Amino acid sequence: MRDSFSETFLAETGRIASEVDPAAIEAIASGLAERRARGGRLFIVGVGGGAGHASHAVCDFRKLAAFEAYTPVDNVSELTARANDEGFETVFEAWLRTSRLSEADALLVFSVGGGSREHGISLNLVRAVELAREVGAAVYGVVGRPDGTTAQVADACVVVPAPPDRLTPHAEAWQAVVWHLLVSHPVLEAQTAKWESVDAGAD
Repeated sequence: MRDSFSETFLAETGRIASEVDPAAIEAIASGLAERRARGGRLFIVGVGGGAGHASHAVCDFRKLAAFEAYTPVDNVSELTARANDEGFETVFEAWLRTSRLSEADALLVFSVGGGSREHGISLNLVRAVELAREVGAAVYGVVGRPDGTTAQVADACVVVPAPPDRLTPHAEAWQAVVWHLLVSHPVLEAQTAKWESVDAGAD
């Protein structure tokens, strides 16, 4: 009997869990902890689903990891004004320049492909990564392809080993898994999440 789509998808998820590189996640965790200890800030960028993840992750890094974190996608007025007046390719780079991105800071990219100047894809992410490299900020990512800009130049990057025909849903789902792992990681966690703290105090 043929497996249902749900069975196939969940089986793929299990396989990805067994193949994701934990060393890459540990490298991101330790790198972020070091930047936080030095008083650096965390900037998170993404488009589409990655933008939604960026906003949620900023909340978690600030609240649970006590990390000063920001994302340009939380300011719709500025983002759309820059896109309208200057073009979408530069929106993140310009925002990061105005935020005085420096070598003390870190950039975290959530993207399916990681951007590609060669193919003209997600150039807003490419330019943000290039600026981070230029100023000496750390670059981290959670992406679905090893050949994109983010994976190629990041200090550490999780490449989600998803099947090509379902690259986007798995890559975006694993972005959420990885950032939740990071804010729960002993080197970053500064506050226990609400329900865990409630359960820990129960008789």
